Amino acid sequence: MNKGMLYAIAAYGMWGLFPLYWKTLHHVPALEILSHRMTWSLLFVLILLVMRRQWGWLKTAVSQPKTMLLFTASAALLSLNWFVYIWGVNAGHIVETSLGYFINPLVSVLMGVFFLGEKLRRGQWVAIGLAALGVIYLTVRYGALPWIALTLATSFALYGLIRKTAPLGSLEGLSLETALMFIPALGYLVYLEATGTAAFGHVDTLTTVLLGFAGVATAVPLLLFAAGARLIKLATIGILQYIAPTLQFLIGVLIYHEAFTMDRLVGFSLIWLALLIYSAENIWFIRHRPRLQPVGD
Repeated sequence: MNKGMLYAIAAYGMWGLFPLYWKTLHHVPALEILSHRMTWSLLFVLILLVMRRQWGWLKTAVSQPKTMLLFTASAALLSLNWFVYIWGVNAGHIVETSLGYFINPLVSVLMGVFFLGEKLRRGQWVAIGLAALGVIYLTVRYGALPWIALTLATSFALYGLIRKTAPLGSLEGLSLETALMFIPALGYLVYLEATGTAAFGHVDTLTTVLLGFAGVATAVPLLLFAAGARLIKLATIGILQYIAPTLQFLIGVLIYHEAFTMDRLVGFSLIWLALLIYSAENIWFIRHRPRLQPVGD
């Protein structure tokens, strides 16, 4: 197994275990956890930038309104995604949060169609149709949209779309996003401290440590993923990405005993079948593409 594969597996494994981390902080409001995650993430990435002496990009980025607008939007989407995920986990909806990341790749494909003019192959349309059928089934059976899953999938797909076209790399982009989130996050933490409702340093040692390490827990898998993605094929990344929601799903059902009824099984099965078709079709296309395209095209 090469180094890139190990990096990617480690990244997705850490993301898959996130429910255990946030669930340990279930007694802390989601907005407070989010604010700590934003604040400590910036401090951690600043340390990395100092160590690597990567500052040349900052002046250029700040002086370009389009770049700042793009990263303000990506920071807002990332904040929404993180908040809904933390809230969903601690409100007992780990299974539904896993659904969001199961369907995220298919939502990302649709974003490419709507915003980038990409064309889908027949197998991809079949996969998206099956996934949509699964979501519709769950909605009808439960009488409400699985809004947590759809919010997570859509916000992260839009975030990925922006980062795909944004001019900064992984570490630099995360640094700018967390810098933009830092002031409101820190302001909220100061407000909690002033009103005597803050958890950090006032509850127990474990809570304080976990809140303080939220930045490390956020940045490390992102950096591992970025390192791994450069070393392995896109098709491999496409398969490995299901490690995270699978672990989340298993944690929700086996450890926290969330309900997984027959209706959920049917809806999830349609989505899992869609992902199987999507992944298999993508692998087949990548392997056979040189044969399908005439030389000189």
